[in-house]
Amino acid sequence: MSPRARQCRQTTLPNLALLGLLVLAGCTSIGDFGRLQPDLVSDDIHDWVGKDAALHAGAPVSTDNLTDDERMLRDLAFPLIEPPYDRQRWNAVVYEYGIDRSFRRELWVEDPTAYYRHLQADLHRSTAGRYSQLMDDIRNDIVRIGPFAVVARRVADLDRRREAALQSIADLSPAERHNAEARGGENSLTIAWVQHSLTERCAGYRYALEHLAVAEPDNEAGDVDRVLTQLQQEIAADGLVSEPDFAAVPAPAAVAPALR
Repeated sequence: MSPRARQCRQTTLPNLALLGLLVLAGCTSIGDFGRLQPDLVSDDIHDWVGKDAALHAGAPVSTDNLTDDERMLRDLAFPLIEPPYDRQRWNAVVYEYGIDRSFRRELWVEDPTAYYRHLQADLHRSTAGRYSQLMDDIRNDIVRIGPFAVVARRVADLDRRREAALQSIADLSPAERHNAEARGGENSLTIAWVQHSLTERCAGYRYALEHLAVAEPDNEAGDVDRVLTQLQQEIAADGLVSEPDFAAVPAPAAVAPALR
């Protein structure tokens, strides 16, 4: 066996073993409100979120350690950028726990019709099931927004303090200055990515509701519409960046003050 093949085998077997144990135990990677099971989460499971946000924008990446708040920001950001229908896949565990991150390419694709197509899949065999899934996904997002906004404001405030320190400390090395500035950019772009994703997924929810109401009218449509309106209001109330453009040149996030 070649060294390359041996390395691939050594990397794959532990991953398959973890997946097998979860399946045999009847476990799922997804807990309440789509959260990851805490006993299986590693500290660096979502560290890639900030790096990918920066790389997508053509911004530098920091090599500094993440603070606890910065790591939490990325953990809370992930379910708000992951397409809702990805959480229902049989192999979601390998993606959720960072075993296989190839799915990340899909996170940059904006298609407001995608969510509706997934509702029409064989997984949802009844009209009631499709409306119920749409309602659940919207409500789960409502629950997630508040905790993310709290941490995002805290991180943005600390980034502003970091920026002030950069201006006042004269003996920083070029590497220290670069990493500090890059980390502030990563944080800002992560927040902007979530804001952008929420805007896009609301468009997907709205598209799905309107087309579902025409194809399969049901009394549930009115309830779903009210909950979707609530989600849109939550996004507006917790607006974290003035422009949800995560491809812009990174800068410390201009985070709005809490409205509640």
